[in-house]
Amino acid sequence: MAHTSSPPLLPKHGVTGGYIRLMDAVSGGVAVLAAAALAAGVLAVCHMIFMRYALGQSTVWQTEFAVFSVTGAMLLGAPYVLMTGGHVAVTVLPDALGGWLKKAMLLVASLVGLGFCIALTYGAWLYVLEAWHGGWTTGTVWNPPLWPALAPMAIGASLLSLQYVAEILRGESEHGSSH
Repeated sequence: MAHTSSPPLLPKHGVTGGYIRLMDAVSGGVAVLAAAALAAGVLAVCHMIFMRYALGQSTVWQTEFAVFSVTGAMLLGAPYVLMTGGHVAVTVLPDALGGWLKKAMLLVASLVGLGFCIALTYGAWLYVLEAWHGGWTTGTVWNPPLWPALAPMAIGASLLSLQYVAEILRGESEHGSSH
């Protein structure tokens, strides 16, 4: 009996398949939060423009909030971008080689990316904890605590590391034709 459909991208059973599905769901869910943070940043900029130019009033929190929310959106959205293959990749050499050599090169690239993300995760969490324990603030007129602005970096790097593991387990570093 011939099987005519393409093979599934995810293992259907076992710990590996469950982990990949879990990380894909988490990355998708956090991407929704990232979109909301981006929208909040855009709304803050619109509010700032209205307050300054329509009402002639000064603004205190809008610029800083917009920077934090848009930056947080970028960092929190990174795992979803990796999952969907939305990142920029130069694959001329692997594509020219093909076969097992291409798979090996893509695996090495994924492992290097994972190593960088693990190092970033470690440093980011240390930075957030320093800001938390030190009671750091931004030092601006608004002067909010700094740790909430730094937390998306640590969370995003952590989730990006976990998504890299899922991509390595999936056996695909290149999603252009599979998603």
